[in-house]
Amino acid sequence: MEELALVENLTKVYKIGQIEYPALRGVSMHIYSGELLAIVGPSGSGKSTLLQIVGGLDRPTKGKVVVDGVDISELNGNELAEYRNKKIGFVFQFFNLIQYLKAVENVELPLAIAGVGAKTRRSRALELLGLFGLGDKVMKRPSELSGGEQQRVAIARSLVCEPRLILADEPTGNIDTQSSMVVVDAFRKLVDEKNVAIAMVTHNLELTKVCDRTIKLRDGQIVDAGE
Repeated sequence: MEELALVENLTKVYKIGQIEYPALRGVSMHIYSGELLAIVGPSGSGKSTLLQIVGGLDRPTKGKVVVDGVDISELNGNELAEYRNKKIGFVFQFFNLIQYLKAVENVELPLAIAGVGAKTRRSRALELLGLFGLGDKVMKRPSELSGGEQQRVAIARSLVCEPRLILADEPTGNIDTQSSMVVVDAFRKLVDEKNVAIAMVTHNLELTKVCDRTIKLRDGQIVDAGE
């Protein structure tokens, strides 16, 4: 498989007053195109911090992250914003959908912000909603959708700018078991059909069974790289 991202000796220390809290302690790992990767570990092990740094939402204390050949630790603020917009899709535990917009309008929103024409963004949004089995829900507002359906809309929105890497932080943490499997099956389909990479933080070990690889973190260190 083609290497999409390299994380090398990543260290993150948070400082509160004179006290230092190490969240990551020299983490090194690879993420490959066409891979559904699970990241597991107890609370406080550094999972979310790792995703935030790879996604350019936070900066490391030491180490580097190279995505698609670019060392993002060397990017300035504007370059990081462009990196997040073009290379990364984010999926969170909470759906963050805009309640007064219809499903298709929620999915279109990143393209509208990017200045893409109405016809193109509507076509792309409808294609993605169809991919996730929501073709009959496109004109529904979030309040008219189940939790699992809302999460699939949020996933479609994260994909509409065609990112290479999707970072999902507990994407099934706020929905029931059946809906969780629908979401992860959608991830599996997406990886297989679009050759993107998905790194998913989860506490649900059942979901790791459909993943290609599972990385285990403990106390800010990788204890099993799953390779």
